[in-house]
Amino acid sequence: MARPVAKVDFWSKLSNNWVEIIMLVDTGADYTLLPKFYAEDLGISLEKDCKPYSTFGVGGSETVYVLKSIKAKLGKWGFVMPVGFLERDNIPALLGRQNFLENFKVTFFRYTTSFSDFAKHVNPKR
Repeated sequence: MARPVAKVDFWSKLSNNWVEIIMLVDTGADYTLLPKFYAEDLGISLEKDCKPYSTFGVGGSETVYVLKSIKAKLGKWGFVMPVGFLERDNIPALLGRQNFLENFKVTFFRYTTSFSDFAKHVNPKR
C-alpha cells in the first residue's frame, strides 16, 4: 500500500549535521511526532530538553515529550518547529500541521505527495 511520505531533515546537536527522516504526511495530525529513538539521534534529552504532556486518544493515554523548537527543512524550505517524541519506537514518524504542513499547499496525486508555497495559493483580499 502506497502511503504519503516526505523526506524531512532535522538538525542534530549530536552530529552537528542534518538527519534525514522519512515521515508519513498526516494532515489530520495537529503536531509532528517522532519515535523515541530519534531523540538520541538528534542529541535531545527527553528529560532535560523536553516538556512531558499526557495525551488521551483512541488507543488510550500516552506521554509525549515536546521539544519547543528544532530546525527542520523540506527541500528548499527551512523551519523552526515544535516536535513531540513518544515513549516508544514502534510508531511511524508523523509530519503534522503545526508550524509545518500549514505552511504549504499539499497535493496527493497518483501515489505522489508534493508541496508548494502556500502564499502562491492564498486568494487575494477582495
